[in-house]
Amino acid sequence: VMLTNNIGHHLMVRQAMIPRNLKSFPYICGNRMLSSYKPKSNVKDSYKILELEEGCSLDDIRNSYRSLAKKYHPDSGSATADSEAFMKVEEAYRVVLSDVATKKKSNENNEEEEDQFKSKAPQHRHYLSFEGVGFGTPSQREKQYMQFRVDRATEQVLEYRKQRLESQCAVTDLMKAKDVRQSKKVKITQAVERLVEDLIQESMAKGDFDNLSGKGKPLQKFSDCPHIDPMTHNLNRILIDNGYQPEWILMQKEIRETIEQLRKSIVASRSKLGGPMTPYRQKQWNRICEQFVEDIRKLNKRIDNFNLVVPILSRQMVHFSADKEIVRAQKTYEALMENREASN
Repeated sequence: VMLTNNIGHHLMVRQAMIPRNLKSFPYICGNRMLSSYKPKSNVKDSYKILELEEGCSLDDIRNSYRSLAKKYHPDSGSATADSEAFMKVEEAYRVVLSDVATKKKSNENNEEEEDQFKSKAPQHRHYLSFEGVGFGTPSQREKQYMQFRVDRATEQVLEYRKQRLESQCAVTDLMKAKDVRQSKKVKITQAVERLVEDLIQESMAKGDFDNLSGKGKPLQKFSDCPHIDPMTHNLNRILIDNGYQPEWILMQKEIRETIEQLRKSIVASRSKLGGPMTPYRQKQWNRICEQFVEDIRKLNKRIDNFNLVVPILSRQMVHFSADKEIVRAQKTYEALMENREASN
């Protein structure tokens, strides 16, 4: 304390000896100079000059002042050096520091007044932290408390999942409550049987079976082929009857129908041209063949898409050859001509 007082007194004595151009520097006289400093500019303008907002920290104020001082200081040698701007920045820096110091003192005084009216907690209250979990030193108790929180969060997640599953089961049970009374006597042990039974019950609830002639009669249990699982057969038949067909089955059906149409169309076109081919008819036949080749190319692209989605490797298809199909159409046409001649 004596050393601080001596230094402050020495600085106050030497203050008159400091040149005028250095008296504006904020670090010369320390806190004594700031405490006796009277701002000339407005506080809000000072914050705007430093490009800051009220309530900022001391680090933000110092960083902003340093960056602006480097920018406007006359001795910096930069293109933006300006002595007047530097003086404004320095003035704003002092105003902001004095404002922050004033607010800090007022907050401390308010806190002291509040602490006087607050009841002081006993010294043993710090042992009640961490929700009373653990034992040992504070660091050991903190580790034990963190593990306790992890275990509690895990239990809460499991409990939430359990409640969610129970609510889902309750909703499904309510939907089936009206028509499931008759099916309680039947013990369903397999997932496939349960799915079929659910579909039947939903259809009965909608009234889809009210106008059927065979209402109340059991489904045909076994198919004609003894090597096929009867439940799988019945399930597939119900799905197909209701329009539920896999995508790859529909694509396979479209590919087969398309190739049959193309084969019939090229044979019909060859039959229209007739026999012996004149140069004009040969040009027409070449155009038909070019169009046929393009159609086969598009069909092969659809086959590629089909091979990507088909689930069974043995069900994949190979590309059709346009040349082979043209030769096949020519042979079909020749066979038709021979049959006509034989019949005549």
